[in-house]
Amino acid sequence: MSIAISTSLHTSFAEAVERTRQALADQGFGVLTEIDMKATLKKKLDTDMEDYLILGACNPPLAHRAVGIDRQIGLLLPCNVVVRADPADDTRMLVEAMDPQLLVQVTGDARLQEVADDVASKLRAAIDAVGATSTAPS
Repeated sequence: MSIAISTSLHTSFAEAVERTRQALADQGFGVLTEIDMKATLKKKLDTDMEDYLILGACNPPLAHRAVGIDRQIGLLLPCNVVVRADPADDTRMLVEAMDPQLLVQVTGDARLQEVADDVASKLRAAIDAVGATSTAPS
């Protein structure tokens, strides 16, 4: 099983981030956290890497359902969505979300299956929407 739901697009990094945020919002996700890996690694380790942003996305009704089933599931929330430049092709951006089926696999709790299916459906719709309107970089 892949750990990611993903798409690629040919656009600028800023445009990929903007489209990802909008697609997540359209599916009821808010972005609670943001980690700029490129800036963090430069500051802390003085090392360079391609653009790489981790968005901590949360759909409150779905998170509430999951936590209602297993309080420890918060250890696996929010859903991480990564927007990053492809290191092999600087005109290609990758948008990847954690596959929520991992929640069921990691916990072994079948009661989480329906929630994971709902989250996966919404994340797939968001990722598909990001990739569907791919444009050339400006």
